[in-house]
This record gives sequence, structure tokens and C-alpha cells, in this order.
Amino acid sequence: MTLYGIKNCDTVRKARKWLEAEKIDYTFHDFREDGLTTDMVNQWVSTVGWEALFNKRSTSFRSLNDADKADITQDKAIALMVEHPTLIKRPVLVKQNNILIGFKAEQYQAWFA
Repeated sequence: MTLYGIKNCDTVRKARKWLEAEKIDYTFHDFREDGLTTDMVNQWVSTVGWEALFNKRSTSFRSLNDADKADITQDKAIALMVEHPTLIKRPVLVKQNNILIGFKAEQYQAWFA
């Protein structure tokens, strides 16, 4: 199981703290330090859809130029997320072929029940 995110993100910190408190073994993958591939993002998108993964409310999205913000398709969203990983809603928890996006303690509790 791998938790993807950015180590200085508050939501990622909460997820890591929850996993550690529950003594759940996981690997942490930092988007910025460990990188992100198109294949990874494609796999996530095929499971949850690009709209669920792409964060249009992020500071990163607001800082994009108008051309990048306009007419977003799945392919464009994937390319933007690979180029700007902070456009991805965090954290992304991957366990086998299952993916959970974001962190809410109740969701994690139900997922691991």
C-alpha cells in the first residue's frame, strides 16, 4: 500500500498520522521528491476519473495561465497533473487496485474495516 502526496501538506500529515496510529504499514511517495509518471496518473484516472483527482480549487490551478485552465479534457488534465503534481487532490492512497482520494478518518476507518 502506498500513500502519495506532499510531506508538508496538512491533509497528507493527518492521513499519515492516522495510518501510524492504527499501525497500518504503508509506503509514502512524495510527488515532488519521488516524482510522478504519466502511467501512474493514467492508472488513477482509469479507476476514479480525472475529475475526482484534478483539484480545480487549488492554488496551483489558480496560478495556471488562462490557456491551461480553459477547455480541460482528460488528456489535458493528466498532462497538467504530471507537470504540476500539486494539482492532484491529496493524499492518494493506493491499495492493490483500490484508490482513496483525500483524507477523512471515517472513510479510512471504513476502508480498513
